[in-house]
Parts: sequence; structure tokens; C-alpha cells
Amino acid sequence: MSKLHRYAFSDLYDMTSGISSTKEQAGHGAPFVSFSTVFNNYFLPDELTDLMDTSEREQEVYSIKKGDILITRTSETVDELAMSCVALKDYPKATYSGFVKRLRPKTEGIAYDKYMAFFLRSKYFRKVINNNTIMTLRASFNEDMFSFLTLYLPDYEEQVKIGDMLYNIERKMRVNNRINDNLQQMAKTIYDYWFTQFDFPNEDGKPYRSSGGQMVWNDELKREIPVGWSSASIVKNSLSTVIKPGVDFFGRKEYLATAEVNGTSISTGSIVEYATRESRANMQPTVNSVWFAKMKNSVKHLYLNAEMQPLIDSTILSTGFCGIQCTELSFEFIASFIESSYFETIKDILAHGATQEAVNNEDMDAIRFAVPTDNILTKYHEATRGMYAQISKNICENRKLTALRDWLLPMLMNGQATVNN
Repeated sequence: MSKLHRYAFSDLYDMTSGISSTKEQAGHGAPFVSFSTVFNNYFLPDELTDLMDTSEREQEVYSIKKGDILITRTSETVDELAMSCVALKDYPKATYSGFVKRLRPKTEGIAYDKYMAFFLRSKYFRKVINNNTIMTLRASFNEDMFSFLTLYLPDYEEQVKIGDMLYNIERKMRVNNRINDNLQQMAKTIYDYWFTQFDFPNEDGKPYRSSGGQMVWNDELKREIPVGWSSASIVKNSLSTVIKPGVDFFGRKEYLATAEVNGTSISTGSIVEYATRESRANMQPTVNSVWFAKMKNSVKHLYLNAEMQPLIDSTILSTGFCGIQCTELSFEFIASFIESSYFETIKDILAHGATQEAVNNEDMDAIRFAVPTDNILTKYHEATRGMYAQISKNICENRKLTALRDWLLPMLMNGQATVNN
């Protein structure tokens, strides 16, 4: 068993604050690391999509180099404080947010970057942060806290073995997420082509509207739709209905909140022994149900087809979600509609509330959509069924890999398990 060595965190890393930027700087310029990027990733993505207009001097002072650890410095809750993200390469011209601290290595051969990425996200380190945080209005990771934190690290060679193995698991999960992003984009392209432009295949296999397909005006939608189609409320039609909250359950379940959903990635939630309508749970989900975050400006979705049965059986969803029950034939169509920018725009317009704007089940009646014929619905189901099935399989695999990683990490850290060459 590798011996653990005690180090002061501040002896291994220099800590520096991030850039203070303005709204006018955002959205253009050089690569930029935001709070959300750090919070949602163990490792910085290969490409940084956020941009910030920064000077050469700022890019030098707030640079990001291989081995740097970016860590969230402030939060309204302790759970979001000191969440770390490691850079595995240099990021030329990139800078990082003022809501983030940068930890730059002082030495080599003591702390391995890939190992540190998992160590700083471990339950052990999270407990250290929780025990050393003093809450006022916001939690803060500052120089005082940094100065008295202590790390217990195995030999460097052992860190390399552990870090590389866990990173291979992480890399497989990232590959699955990229596959899912591409599959979702493919499904979105087909949906837009068929149900926004109405260029679904006609009887001759040609684009319907572009080939002269007959269109009629629809007063509810305030636009033309194909002949034979109709319009309906998302909650009052033959394809779907809103799931009503209030199904009680007793037993050991995983409570999944909207915070655990990020694109095609679904984290593991907290385990609860029981929940009721009056306490934490909305309900246990069902097969062929589509869920979305009720809150305004929150774009989060869950698509629970048959391939998601393991999650369905073991999970309850928070009241932050609203669910729509679909038929097997309409599942992919409703899922694509919920993901469309049109739906998100209407949802945000309908959102209301004094403290946090959100929609409720009754608001959903005001959302109308064009209902295709059964023939077109069947064709879309056949065209996208495999895409959504693969997305779900990848999500389930990632959840298994996450559970394996989280189980292995403490075992490897304390020497109960070792990695063979």
C-alpha cells in the first residue's frame, strides 16, 4: 500500500484571482473559461466555446497552462464552492472568470494533474471544504481557507497509475457525450426540416413544401401548415398529456434534481429513503415520458424511452421538472418539439412567479403545435428511433461508469485497491 504524504495545499500551488470583465467584453474575442465550464467539468474541454475580448496583458496575467487547476471561488451554497477543473494542455490567449481562482503548480513530481482532478472532486475533499466553509450571504474560497488546507497524497508514481486509469473512464464518458451531442444535432436537423420547413418526404420521396405540397392557413398557429395536419395543445391531443405530480412512493430511490442534468450528461443524484408529494418528490418517471426544467431560461431535458428503464426504476424527479407522457409512436416527435427553440421561447414567455419565474402544468395548455398525420409521425419515429435509443444507452453507460469511478476513487486513494502495471 502506497504511503500517504502530507502537504500544505499552498506549498504546492500559487493561487490567483480571475479577470474582472464587463458585459461589453463578452461574446467575442479570445477563448474564455466561465464559472459553469469549471463547475461542470473535471477537465477543461479541448475547445473553449465562450469568448471574452481581452488584451495581451490580460491574457498574460490570467493565462491557463497545463497543470493549472481552476476552482470556483464563490457560491450561494457550499455544494457549488471549490469545484475544480484541470487543464491538461496550454490554452493560448485564454483567460478565466473572476468567479474562479487559478491554482498554478509550484513544483513538479509531487502532484499529478489527472490525479488531482479526481482527488479534488472526491467525497473526502468535498467534506474538507464543507467543514472549513463559513457561510454568510455567500460561500467563498479565499486565501485564508487555501492557506490552511492540507492534502494527503500517495507517491507520485501511484498517482500517475490512478489518475491515468480514472482518466480513461472519464475519456470514455466524454466520447459518449460527444456521440450524443452529434445524434441530438442530427435529430434536430431532421425535425427542423420536416416540422419547421415542412419539407418531410412526400409520396414520391421529395421535399413536401419545396415540391409544391399544398398548405393551408391555421388560425391557432398563425401560419400555414400542410393539408391534413391539425393544431393542438401540448396537453390536449392524442399524442401526449402532462404528467400530474403527487405520486407518493416509499423505498430507497435516487432523487434527481434539474441541477444533475446537463445536456446529455446526467449525474447521480442524492439517495433518499422515502419521499412523498408533500416533501421532495414530484413522481417516479415512466417509459416514453419527456421531462423539462420548469424554470425560465433553464434548458434541461430528460428523454425516458425503454432504453432508460434502469434510471426509470431507480429514480424520482424533483418538482423542478414538468413531465409529458407520450405514446410510443409520438415519443421522438414530442422529445424533438420540447428541445426546439420555439418551445423554449414560449415556455419562457409563459413563465411567472415572484421569486423564481417558472411554468406550471396549467400553463402548458397555451402551448400549441402542428400535429402531423399518422403516416408522417410513423416515418419520423422510424427515422429517429435508433438515434434516441443510442443516446439513452450512452447515458446509462455513463451513469455506470460514474458509479464505478466514484467507488474506485476512495479505494485507490486509501490503498484498499491498487492499479497493476
